[in-house]
Parts: sequence; C-alpha cells; structure tokens
Amino acid sequence: MKAFLGFVLVLVLVAAGTHVATVAFFPTFAMNKAMERLTADGGRVNMIRHGGRTTAESRAVVRPAPDLTYSTCVFDLWRAPVQIRVSPSSSYWSLSLYSQSSDNFAVFNDRDYPEGVTVTLVREGAAAPANAEHVVHSPSRTGIALVRRLAPDAATFAAVDAARQGDACASLAP
Repeated sequence: MKAFLGFVLVLVLVAAGTHVATVAFFPTFAMNKAMERLTADGGRVNMIRHGGRTTAESRAVVRPAPDLTYSTCVFDLWRAPVQIRVSPSSSYWSLSLYSQSSDNFAVFNDRDYPEGVTVTLVREGAAAPANAEHVVHSPSRTGIALVRRLAPDAATFAAVDAARQGDACASLAP
C-alpha cells in the first residue's frame, strides 16, 4: 500500500509540475515562435507589414477571420520607444498590443479614435517622449502590434489597403 501511495504522490507532483511549467512558459514560447514567423521574410522589428486579402490558405499565426485584413508589427523597445500610427478608414479597425507572454495589454479602435491614432509604446517604468500623444507602457520589451480592418470583399479591401498605407511602426531611436 505504501508503494502505491508513493507512486500516486509522484504522479501528482509530476502532473502539477508539468501544469505549472506549461502555464508559465508556453505563452512566451508561442509568442517567440509567432514573432519569428512574422519576421521570417527578412523583415525587421519595429516595421509594419501588411498582409494580403485573407483567403482559406492564410495561416501566418492563427486562423484569420475571412472578412478582416491584418497588419502586424513585431516591436522591440530595447533601444527606444516605438511609435505606432493607425490611419483612419471608412470601416472598422482596431489596434491590439500583445506582450511577449501573449497578454493583450492595450486596444484602440475606430469607435474611440475615428480619426486614427498614434500610440507611443514605452518600456514599463521608462519615461515617454515629451510630445507623445497616447503613451502605453509595455509589460515586456518585445511583443506584437496587430491591426485588424474590416474588408469583406475585394472593393472594400482595395479601399482599406489604400488607407493602411498611412500606417507606421517605427523606433524613436535617434
């Protein structure tokens, strides 16, 4: 009986340890893989990338919604704050900021900012530039900015694509 209880105790400890390790480390591992995929085309960090029209084959990170178009920026705040600009468009848009652990820590959208928005992203505890409009403190040095825009058909996609050419993501390093 003692051997059986010892086996059960070891089994419970291994299961609990595996669970804690998965919850603690998997989100960061998954975001690192996502950031690698988003920059795999030779792209740099702190640079906006616009995806094409969503199709059944679109799978850069997760299964995308077929009526949305996506733009991404892998940001790195190591050297300086990063400024992200989302231009206005005639349909729905949103900017979501994700930390390295996959937590969504800020969201901006067309309802609150119909004229578009310029966000200055700074490291937690760092000072923001004096002229910054909307300052957001990132809980991690790296992460992903994701811009979604409604584009359910080819005509809407063309208009959205033209509007998003005014979007930007750039380091404020001198």
